[in-house]
Amino acid sequence: MKTQPPAPTHVLLRYLSGVLFNRVMFSSAILVGLMEILALLEQTTPILQRHLGVAGILTYAGMRLPFLMSGALPLGVLIGALLMLTQMTLASEMAILQASGLSMWGLYKRLVPATLLVGALGIVLDDQVTPRSEQALAAWWNRTDPHPEDGHAFWFHEGGRLAHVRYVADGGNMLAHLDLYTRTPEGLLQETLHAERADYTHAHGWQLHAITRVQIDQQKAQRLPAEDSMPWQTTLHPWDFIRLSAENPPLSSGTIIGMLRGRLPSDSSSGFLQAGLLERFLRPAAMMVLLLLAMPVIYIPPRTGTRSWVPVWCLGAGLLFIIAQGLLRAMGNAGLLPPPVATIPGLIIFTLGAVTALLRNEAK
Repeated sequence: MKTQPPAPTHVLLRYLSGVLFNRVMFSSAILVGLMEILALLEQTTPILQRHLGVAGILTYAGMRLPFLMSGALPLGVLIGALLMLTQMTLASEMAILQASGLSMWGLYKRLVPATLLVGALGIVLDDQVTPRSEQALAAWWNRTDPHPEDGHAFWFHEGGRLAHVRYVADGGNMLAHLDLYTRTPEGLLQETLHAERADYTHAHGWQLHAITRVQIDQQKAQRLPAEDSMPWQTTLHPWDFIRLSAENPPLSSGTIIGMLRGRLPSDSSSGFLQAGLLERFLRPAAMMVLLLLAMPVIYIPPRTGTRSWVPVWCLGAGLLFIIAQGLLRAMGNAGLLPPPVATIPGLIIFTLGAVTALLRNEAK
């Protein structure tokens, strides 16, 4: 029995989605290459000063690649869609498709699968690949640092304890000037502990050295005898301190949920964590908005050709969307806006603006 050939609509769906996906990946690769060059121009001197050579440069570039790729995808979708639609319009392919009965919304629906695929790829990069690669890069950078004492101090809370670390060394296996503040369930200070150094080994876990402690009972402080060393009972590992010592490191959704529930140490506010989690899973929706903002180029007048300003206006609208989302997210991180307000309104506003522009062109 002979099988029936696929319907033309499926052929058109595969063709348009495939072309868009290829354009997006090509544009993203160019953007990543440019960002890699700029990053290496800044970091090559420190890498060579640490005597890491060409291998160190390649290691840095490879570990930085997922982070750059994740950041380049939104702009890659915008540029890739503009390139594809502009080329099809100037080559009269759009006129042929419209003459065959394909509407503007029909074209958009056939480009949605590729856009959602790129959005899903962005989620995987943000949620799984980038946090691991950035943590490995931070550990490698810290391990090869000849002057770790120049690193910045940081605070974090773990359960009922508040802690301060002066700096991290040896890839997270050594902590300098550790201060632990233990509180009662009512939030009152119960004990302070200062250790000059904390070392981690797989055999013995964390060991504190040169310890001084002060206990507070009924508003009275009592200094306990100094100790040379003692074990530190904690669930934290060296990679946790590498993460805490970094400024705004990428976090997986599992880590964010653990921080919000109090199971993992955190130095970020709950609003910051919630906004990051919400923005991550709304990434496919943001890609859909960027595709919508690129759609008006199909209305370029045939006689205008490459002299048309429509692609420029579409590119500007897409860049404005990316900047607006970044500003709203920054306000959410600062606690000025609740997480839903810092992520969702921008999507709605730019979607309505793009739909309005498309309907006006469709009515002409």
